[in-house]
Amino acid sequence: MSAARTEAVQENVDRPPRNIDWPTAGGRQLFPSEIYGADVFDRKTMADALPKPVFQRFCKQVQGRQQLDRPTADAIAFAVRIWAMEKGATHFTHWFQPQTGTTAEKHDSFLTLKSTISNGLEETYAIDYFSGGQLMQAEPDASSFPNGGIRSTFEARGYTVWDTLSPMFIRRGPHNTATLYIPSVFIGYNGEALDEKSVLLRSNEILSVAAVKLLNTLGDKETKRITTTLGCEQEYFLVDRAVYNLRPDLKIAGRTLLGNPPPKHQQLEDHYFGAIPSRVLACIAEAEYECARVGVPVKTRHNEVAPNQFEVAPIFEEASIAVDHNLLTMGILHQVAHRHKLKVLFHEKPFKGVNGSGKHANWSMQTDTGDNLLDPSSTPETNYRFLLFLVAILDAVYKHGGLIRSSIATASNEHRLGANEAPPAIVSAFLGAQLAEVLDAIEEGREVKPFSAPSGSADGTKLDLKISTLPPIARDFTDRNRTSPFAFTGNKFEFRAVGSKQSPSFPVVLLNAAVAKSVDLVNEALIAIKGDKPVPSEEDILAVVRQFVVSSKLIRFEGNGYSDEWVAEAAARGLPNIKSCPEAFKQLITESSAELLVSQGVLSSAELHSRYHIQLEKYAKDLLIEGETLFGMIDTGVLPASFTYRKELADSINSQASAGVDAIPEKKLLTQLTELSVKLQDANEHLKEVVAKVESLHGDDQGIYAGEVLTVAMEEVRKYSDALETKVADKYWPFPKYTELLL
Repeated sequence: MSAARTEAVQENVDRPPRNIDWPTAGGRQLFPSEIYGADVFDRKTMADALPKPVFQRFCKQVQGRQQLDRPTADAIAFAVRIWAMEKGATHFTHWFQPQTGTTAEKHDSFLTLKSTISNGLEETYAIDYFSGGQLMQAEPDASSFPNGGIRSTFEARGYTVWDTLSPMFIRRGPHNTATLYIPSVFIGYNGEALDEKSVLLRSNEILSVAAVKLLNTLGDKETKRITTTLGCEQEYFLVDRAVYNLRPDLKIAGRTLLGNPPPKHQQLEDHYFGAIPSRVLACIAEAEYECARVGVPVKTRHNEVAPNQFEVAPIFEEASIAVDHNLLTMGILHQVAHRHKLKVLFHEKPFKGVNGSGKHANWSMQTDTGDNLLDPSSTPETNYRFLLFLVAILDAVYKHGGLIRSSIATASNEHRLGANEAPPAIVSAFLGAQLAEVLDAIEEGREVKPFSAPSGSADGTKLDLKISTLPPIARDFTDRNRTSPFAFTGNKFEFRAVGSKQSPSFPVVLLNAAVAKSVDLVNEALIAIKGDKPVPSEEDILAVVRQFVVSSKLIRFEGNGYSDEWVAEAAARGLPNIKSCPEAFKQLITESSAELLVSQGVLSSAELHSRYHIQLEKYAKDLLIEGETLFGMIDTGVLPASFTYRKELADSINSQASAGVDAIPEKKLLTQLTELSVKLQDANEHLKEVVAKVESLHGDDQGIYAGEVLTVAMEEVRKYSDALETKVADKYWPFPKYTELLL
């Protein structure tokens, strides 16, 4: 092992653990509920800080989706500044989500200077100040964020605008500093969306309008609004930072571009749900504490399948807030891991040969009274409201599967999809045995077949294990399908194909838009069939449900999504199997996708095409970064290590020859090293040529060539490098191996 690798491993062994004290009160530790939201300016805190008329006016404006007036904004700004400064905040920032997959912020101080004129002399003094105008709007430079050609580089003006639906909060920094964070949207000078949040809010509004219309047709005149709910299961890896720092590929590209899996990795299936290592648990516990303070409702933590892989999952929330909290969780994990001398990896496939990471997005809809529209109840066959929304969702996924597929297309997620560890690239929907039977029965006009022996359980059936000391075990009516990209899991759909590194916002945007369109179609069909009746009859509803069951049936698949048989069957059904990112990106700008998104007002035509160009450009840039990083590691690390070891072997052969010994094993190994080194050198030179070619191309040609040629050239280089890793003496190998990174 090289000296640098030895020192990194030894540092990991010798490093003392980081300790933090859990807050206490009255001689006991605070309960999680007492910590939760301590640094959040939520509705309750706002109500306590504002005069009652001002708070009521704010609530009325937000609930009615009205613009905030300046006097109300001034009052809120004054109150939140006092609250934040009492908690140590000295700065504020409009926190927004540009199209980079992460967040952005620019900090401004509450400090300002005020001048007065006395006796003809100007006197300047400092005050703390925060106005309603500063709260509602800020002006970051918009020229350097991705815009996809929607504006010129010299057009720098852009605006961040406070999202009043998402509460402000405080983030704490080093040296007891603190900053007030204001969740915001980010728009261009002419109002074009330059971020992820503004289009998510638009899609939420559009789906709400469509769903309320359908509920009104069914006779529900009380519901005024529905919201989409979301819960993101965030997977990630944790590795030692000292070892990570010796891997240029992990630092630059986020994944290992060379290296062999260790002899033992995940094949014994002993890491999943195993005991969390103490050092990792200390890191996660501190991250959960910080999440709780800023109002992120983290619910579960556990080991994932691969070594060093973990998952954190929250309680479901309104979708736009859930996206904020997911990105906030990722940021907190990154910062806390740094304190524990660890590095968190969100890349979908950081290590070859073991499972990658996803972000399972659990999506549903609920009314303004908290009623889940996707709760099937114990008798889904007569839950007509549920059935109508269910078939609308199936219709949306069937008609716009290609568009939904485009939302999860990234260079990093491309390594994971369809690799027998994540859903395939073919979009399908899984319902489970019970709901599949219900829809089949409606289609065929027959009674629903009974499921097991009824036990009186509202949630399923009971299992009898013949063990008297165990309580009764409630069994769900249907199993789960982890191979499905879009699976119904009891009272929600789980979009399992979302990548761990990407923001969940855009996948939800496209899903919302597709579902809103199909809900409108269901509503139109229901209105047409009910005629002059005040509300549709049971027969009317079943007729519409049957119509959409039949038309969307091809999207339903209950089997193994990893199998070759499914690929063939999906092709026979006419379902698209979109394997590459450039092909997926084009789904954004098809005629049907443009009609869906533009006609509903989710995106303008210019915004839609700009996002297509942003995704394609980022894809090519990601691959170029990987290619340049890889050939640099080969030139400056792998080949010199091989040359050094070859010289050592040659010297040994010569020494043995002078002593009259035929160094047969050394000669054999030297020959193998020479052949591999030549092949690696040639492959690396070809990689450099391909990188240069990609850099010379533009637009669609660049992304397509990078995906088809550059990725193949990189795999060829890796093949020979990984073979050399098994031959070169360990003391010469320059980069930490998987055995040091994962075990």
